[in-house]
Amino acid sequence: MSDSGASRLRRQLESGGFEARLYVKQLSQQSDGDRDLQEHRQRVQALAEETAQNLKRNVYQNYRQFIETAREISYLESEMYQLSHLLTEQKSSLESIPLALLPAAAAGASAGEDTAGAGPRERGAAQAGFLPGQTGIPREGPGTGEEGKQRTLTTLLEKVEGCRDLLDTPGQYLVYNGDLVEYEADHMAQLQRVHGFLMNDCLLVATWLPQRRGMYRYNALYPLDRLAVVNVKDNPPMKDMFKLLMFPESRIFQAENAKVKREWLEVLEETKRALSDKRRREQEEAAAPRAPPPVTSKGSNPFEDEDEEELATPEVEEEKVDLSMEWIQELPEDLDVCIAQRDFEGAVDLLDKLNHYLEDKPSPPPVKELRTKVDERVRQLTEVLVFELSPDRSLRGGPKATRRAVSQLIRLGQCTKACELFLRNRAAAVHTAIRQLRIEGATLLYIHKLCHVFFTSLLETAREFETDFAGTDSGCYSAFVVWARSAMGMFVDAFSKQVFDSKESLSTAAECVKVAKEHCQQLGEIGLDLTFIIHALLVKDIQGALHSYKEIIIEATKHRNSEEMWRRMNLMTPEALGKLKEEMRSCGVSNFEQYTGDDCWVNLSYTVVAFTKQTMGFLEEALKLYFPELHMVLLESLVEVILVAVQHVDYSLRCEQDPEKKAFIRQNASFLYETVLPVVERRFEEGVGKPAKQLQDLRNASRLLRVNPESTTSVV
Repeated sequence: MSDSGASRLRRQLESGGFEARLYVKQLSQQSDGDRDLQEHRQRVQALAEETAQNLKRNVYQNYRQFIETAREISYLESEMYQLSHLLTEQKSSLESIPLALLPAAAAGASAGEDTAGAGPRERGAAQAGFLPGQTGIPREGPGTGEEGKQRTLTTLLEKVEGCRDLLDTPGQYLVYNGDLVEYEADHMAQLQRVHGFLMNDCLLVATWLPQRRGMYRYNALYPLDRLAVVNVKDNPPMKDMFKLLMFPESRIFQAENAKVKREWLEVLEETKRALSDKRRREQEEAAAPRAPPPVTSKGSNPFEDEDEEELATPEVEEEKVDLSMEWIQELPEDLDVCIAQRDFEGAVDLLDKLNHYLEDKPSPPPVKELRTKVDERVRQLTEVLVFELSPDRSLRGGPKATRRAVSQLIRLGQCTKACELFLRNRAAAVHTAIRQLRIEGATLLYIHKLCHVFFTSLLETAREFETDFAGTDSGCYSAFVVWARSAMGMFVDAFSKQVFDSKESLSTAAECVKVAKEHCQQLGEIGLDLTFIIHALLVKDIQGALHSYKEIIIEATKHRNSEEMWRRMNLMTPEALGKLKEEMRSCGVSNFEQYTGDDCWVNLSYTVVAFTKQTMGFLEEALKLYFPELHMVLLESLVEVILVAVQHVDYSLRCEQDPEKKAFIRQNASFLYETVLPVVERRFEEGVGKPAKQLQDLRNASRLLRVNPESTTSVV
């Protein structure tokens, strides 16, 4: 887009009479088609992005200028207050000159000068009355002895609850204190009564305890180097107020009167300036080269031991660290801005730059002080990044949405925390996705959707984890495996509740388990095999399903046995006979033709044919559910089912007296022993991969040659 076109479009959008609906209507009428509208949309979008960037840049610049302006205004106001004070003192001095000519009034004038000589802050401190015997004025710093300073702090610690552990800095003393009233910044509503304690390096705010007169509770502590003081213009009834700026928050306080407000503003500015001068001197002293220690001439001490002379080493001159560069001086403020603007990459880049600069350098007091300030920003940045990864945040966007926060935590050296938060976030996302899945009427359809949602999320999480934590500690990968097992447990709970708890048929359960296994095998693409986990979690449910279906087959077989008449089957139509042949062929019985007779007759009992179809169906569905842990369960279930039919045939053969029916029973027994049981053995061996000795023993023990015609009990 050309500059002239962009300027014309910007002027059109910024015009006072611009109407969006009319503009879109005219644009639609003038455009030749969809392509023109797309191009115009791109131009508007580019203009919007440019405007957003300009706005962001201006906000940052205005914020910096606001801080600087507030600081300059504070300096200027302080100077104006000092100038006004000097003029007032000059006026008082000039007015007192005529009185000095009168001898009787000389003593009174001298006494008045002593009273007036005490500045407004001294009088304000005396009126405050918080610390008996103390003036509480900023003059207390350098000129007061160590005992007086310690006595002042001790009194402060006794009257303010919760601040004993906060005020343990060596050389710290009280400068000023007084009562204030705090107001809400937005609506200017009165919040609470507080008492301010100004130390030489910080400001402590304490709240009143109404039930305990003269006692306070700790509220906040603000370092002076991070504090900006702004005078609030009087706007009755709101007057005698000033604002404290501590990025990103601010607080408004009201003094008792204009004089006390002026004292607060003046003493705050003087204390901040004194603290700044002190730290600048410390930096200069730390950067300045130290003078070498005086060298005593050898032999000046005749009693000095020669060994001690050899062990004595000259003091190594400490290397100075230059912290005067502009980017280092502005680093804490720049970090605050980056955190406020959610520019996490920029904040970590600044920290890396500082760490690289201070690498292999000594740590004099100025460096330690800078490290303390930076560590506080690192803590704030870490808290923001942790919140970005918390499950309370939006879970949309998939695993890639967490990459930004995770990568910056890793760069900050918080790899373990990043791993924990990433996996916790993904667990919440998987749980939410499963919970929001609609339960359809068809179980198999629901399982397809469940497997797609869960295993797709698991695969995406694994790939994102491998991308984010590549090259980190291998312990993170162990944590991921533990998380994957926990997530698989969540999936199996939902799976079992829908498939097994609802008492679905064995064929439906087998299809559902087959679908889950196929999706689980897709994880092999990234080298993650969780098949053994899903087997271990499903084994109890599958055992229960096999046992339940086995009982159903046994009960159905016993019911048919009780009504057995040992008659041939008549299927009535060739179509029905053909259908039965096809069913037996699908069961693996290839020689069923030899058991069919003329027309539509089958030379087998209905009970034996039904048992064959039901048993082979059970075997096929059970093999779909098979894994090694279920080997004995499946084998024992098959043996129990087969024994019911075999025992019934043997018992009927012994009890039947009619030769014709006895021959028919022998034919059914031959079908069971010589056709059905070998098919069951062969199919079991194909599905499992190894022969079943129990089935072979069952067939060998049930041969007709071992039947005792005189006995009325089964030998099986």
